[in-house]
Amino acid sequence: MSSKMMFYVLKRVLLAVVTIWIVITVTFFVMHAVPGGPFVGEKAISKEAQAALEAKYGLDKPLMEQYVTYLKDIVTRFDFGPSLKQRGRQVIDIIMDGMRTSAKLGIIAAFSAGIVGIVLGAVAAIRRNTFVDKVIMVFTTAFVSMPSFIMGTLLLILFSVRLGWLPANGAAQGGLVLPVITLALYPMSYITRLTRSSMLDVLGQDYIRTARSKGVSKPKIIFGHALKNSLIPVITYFGPMLAFIVTGSMVVEQIFAVPGIGRQFVSSITNRDYTMIMGTTIFLASLIVIMNLVSDLLYKVVDPRIEFD
Repeated sequence: MSSKMMFYVLKRVLLAVVTIWIVITVTFFVMHAVPGGPFVGEKAISKEAQAALEAKYGLDKPLMEQYVTYLKDIVTRFDFGPSLKQRGRQVIDIIMDGMRTSAKLGIIAAFSAGIVGIVLGAVAAIRRNTFVDKVIMVFTTAFVSMPSFIMGTLLLILFSVRLGWLPANGAAQGGLVLPVITLALYPMSYITRLTRSSMLDVLGQDYIRTARSKGVSKPKIIFGHALKNSLIPVITYFGPMLAFIVTGSMVVEQIFAVPGIGRQFVSSITNRDYTMIMGTTIFLASLIVIMNLVSDLLYKVVDPRIEFD
């Protein structure tokens, strides 16, 4: 690794740390600024019992003291604290349990979307303005325009309720098929359109025309030059997309009752589980920052001509 690249990576890591710190700070103070508290909705709880619970979890201390203590626990012990609602469980354990399902669901959906999207985009670019190109563009436009909760509901009604081919419960065997399809359709369509646009631009470059004039075979031009050089915008999109799919599939997980991190996050917001909200938010932000860094570094692999500043 060159010194220039090492300096770039170090700079991006420091920027990532600052970004995550800002996310922690904003989320912490905004969350505590909302009226109410995690124990206000408890049934048949006296003021004395509520005060005892707040003292137990340190919520009776001044806000700045809570903030400093929370930062210290994260930095020194990577400890997000106990859940305020799921008594006896640590936030990090709940996140890891949910991620076992969410990660599997998200990774399958993301790579399926990437592979299918690149293939369809390349086909559409090669067969530009033909019937095949128009069909691909019509379907991808429809999938991009349709929200995931509507697509998920339609798939659920069709394949689970009407036809009975697939289970509606994401926890059942084969239950991840519909959630994977629902999560993959939007990014697959976006990657298809992105690949098509980028590949058409590359196919119009001078070096492609030069290769054709020299008699280079069409497959070599397409796969050796055009497709490879058109993947940079896809890589830019793919890193953050993977992070969002893995941890941001809250609506889809709710529709299909998938026991993932998305359902836990929604539940923590509803229950005002402060530590769980903080833990999942930090986890999501960290994953997005890391995937952005990885996608930036992959630029160099795809195109060695790119220099890091």
